[in-house]
Amino acid sequence: MTEKSILELRNITRTFPGVTALDDVSASFRAGEIHAIIGENGAGKSTMMNILAGELSPDSGTLHVNGRETTIGSPRQSQALGIRIVFQELSLCQNLTVGENVLLGPMAAQPALSHLNRNSAVRAATDVLARLGMSDVRADTPLAGLSVAQKQLVEIARAISQQVHILVLDEPNSALSKRETQRLFDMVRSLKEEGVTILYVSHHLDEVLALADRISVMRDGKLITTLDNGPDVTVDKLVTLMVGRSVNAAEQYALQCEVSDHPAETALEVRDLSVPGHIRHATFKLSKGEILGIAGLPDSGKDVLAEAIFGLLPRGGEVEIGGIRLSPGKPYHSIAAGMSLIPADRRSAGALLSMSVAENTVSAALKKFTRLGFMRGGAVKDIANRYVRELDARVASLGQKIATLSGGNQQKIILARGLITGPRVLILHEPTRGIDVGAKAEIYAILKSLAADGMAIMMISSELPEVMLHSSRVLVMADKIVMGQLTGAQITEEAIMSLATRSDQERAA
Repeated sequence: MTEKSILELRNITRTFPGVTALDDVSASFRAGEIHAIIGENGAGKSTMMNILAGELSPDSGTLHVNGRETTIGSPRQSQALGIRIVFQELSLCQNLTVGENVLLGPMAAQPALSHLNRNSAVRAATDVLARLGMSDVRADTPLAGLSVAQKQLVEIARAISQQVHILVLDEPNSALSKRETQRLFDMVRSLKEEGVTILYVSHHLDEVLALADRISVMRDGKLITTLDNGPDVTVDKLVTLMVGRSVNAAEQYALQCEVSDHPAETALEVRDLSVPGHIRHATFKLSKGEILGIAGLPDSGKDVLAEAIFGLLPRGGEVEIGGIRLSPGKPYHSIAAGMSLIPADRRSAGALLSMSVAENTVSAALKKFTRLGFMRGGAVKDIANRYVRELDARVASLGQKIATLSGGNQQKIILARGLITGPRVLILHEPTRGIDVGAKAEIYAILKSLAADGMAIMMISSELPEVMLHSSRVLVMADKIVMGQLTGAQITEEAIMSLATRSDQERAA
């Protein structure tokens, strides 16, 4: 690997009202290296990425690409420099096919009225998808039918389908299985061998240690240090640098839920739930005061379970809350009956990015805060302040746009929106996707407190430690069915993976 720097940030500062997001940051990235950037939510990582993407400009400082001072004033200028950024929050077009999404950048760069050879485009997209181990996904498949994990790989495929010198990956495997993650790592290492510089932003510190050549640690808008990866660099050392104090990495999972010996009152009952092509005959109950974990591989059916129960997808079977049967295809019935859903994809289905913290907080219960068609500003302010305080969301003001918050704080505001309806049943899909260890612990503590107050919680997650240590009971899905149930000491990684990798025929045998 050459020592030449392909990208340098020199004394970069960027402020927002009440917040210094980047504070005199200087960093150097070498050609052909995998350089991890880590830090808690709010450390400045997202602001740095947005500056490289041309979405933000620094207040002061300079950028240098290949030794030349450069101004990146727009996404087009960023891309012209060979910089490609895959943000954690997906930016795909749901109404296009997989192949069209993969080749969206190259197609947009073509001259107006030029002819697109569709057969060549499909072949090119197929080749890129195969590189990521997605040979089973046809380029002409509608994107909307894919899982969150598959969409994340499509986003990465789009980035590498173009000429790239610097590839920035923001939590690229936050929804991927171990097998898909390994394919991603193989691709990253292959790009490194081709001379591409990889900036790898991740909260998965064990994976950072397995993948990165160098590691930069950020905290409170400052670059704390850059380390050469080696045997003396451990997860505990990185966590200590991130949070500014000594923390045992195991503490992030120290909020394990107790398992009740006495089943409580049933809050949610699902009978013979089916979604064509995704789920077959799922039957289970969720008790009051319970956190029910749902585990499984990406193609197991777990990733459509929440939307099916909530009424966002056509389904067969029956769903009841407190004896009230919910109508399929009518999510407002679910809300009225006492159900709230926190979706996996914050950008497209969760946060209202152009709206403020206060507006996002009350958006699920507008009737409570309007009179004669007008918002009751005082009431909105009071309730938003209450939830910001109770959930310890770090915001500059209630008027701050939610798009400018860190991932962990966005998640808290989305959670506040779900809680404001007073749900009896709370369903969370990937509740801590892409947020740091400190924010995760805070979210887990909130969920445990809600369960202790009697709320029934269903948590669908791709992270095994999350499911194992924060669930009263775990259902494992595989082959589009509920393959089995685990409780107490049965909840182990080996047991979950054993069920998750079985087929319906193996279960029958």
